[in-house]
Amino acid sequence: MAKEQDSFASSPEALLTSARSRRNELWTRLRTRQPDHQLLARNRIVTSHRSDPAHATFDVMRTRILQVLRQNKWTSLAITSPSPGCGKTVTALNLAFSLAHQKDCRTVMLDLDLRRPQTSKLLGVQDAPCMENFLNGRSNVEDVFLRFSENLAIGANRFPVGFAAELLQSAGTAKVLEDMKQKLEPDVVLFDLPPLLCGDDVLAFLPSVDCAILVVAAGSSKLSEIDACEEDISSKTNMLGVVLNKCWYAPEIYGYQP
Repeated sequence: MAKEQDSFASSPEALLTSARSRRNELWTRLRTRQPDHQLLARNRIVTSHRSDPAHATFDVMRTRILQVLRQNKWTSLAITSPSPGCGKTVTALNLAFSLAHQKDCRTVMLDLDLRRPQTSKLLGVQDAPCMENFLNGRSNVEDVFLRFSENLAIGANRFPVGFAAELLQSAGTAKVLEDMKQKLEPDVVLFDLPPLLCGDDVLAFLPSVDCAILVVAAGSSKLSEIDACEEDISSKTNMLGVVLNKCWYAPEIYGYQP
C-alpha cells in the first residue's frame, strides 16, 4: 500500500504549490535593474516615479485596459502606430511601469520593433541582448529579461533585425513566446511593435495577440492613416482603441498628488 504522504505529495494542491514555487524561483532569477528615474523622466517615461502629474493619464489608460483584459480573459496586448514618431514606445513603457504599480499584476514587455529597437536606449540599458537570438531559440528567458520592479520584467533589444516579418510570423517565434508565457506566467504581456504602415511586420504578428492599441500623434497622424490602421488591426485581432499622443491639451489634475 502506498504511503499516505506519497499520495498527498502527488495531489493537485501539492502540484499547484510546486508549480507556483518554480514560477517564483524563475522570476527571482531574472537580473534586476534599478530604474534610472532621472533618465526615464528625460525620456518622457513619467509613470515609474510618478513625480510628474502626467502619469495620471496613463494610470487611467492602464485601468481601462486591465478591465477589458480581465473581462475577456486576455493577456497579450500589442502597441503600434501608423508611422514613426508617434510615441508608441514611450506609451508602451509608460503603460508597463503603470501596470507595475498594480501589486496583483505581473507584467512582461518585449521590444519587437526589430528594425528600429528603442527600449534599450530609453531605459538606459547598455547591455541589452539580441532579441533575434531569443526568438530563434538561441538564448533563454533569463538572458533576455531584466526585472525593473517586483512585478515588471522587460525584454529590451538594441540589435536591428533585417528579416523581421519572417521572424515574427515563424513557428519558432510562436513556440518561444508560448514557452516564455508558461515559464513567467505573466498577467499581462505588452508587445512594442513597429509602425503598421512601414512594412508587413505588424500584420505578420497581430494574429498572435489578443488585442492591440493604436498610438497616433496629434497634428501629424492623418485621418486616412488612422482609418487604414484600424481596418488592418481589426482584420487580424481585437482593436482595443486609439491613443492620442502629443496633444497640447491636458485636463487639470483634480485633488491631490498621489
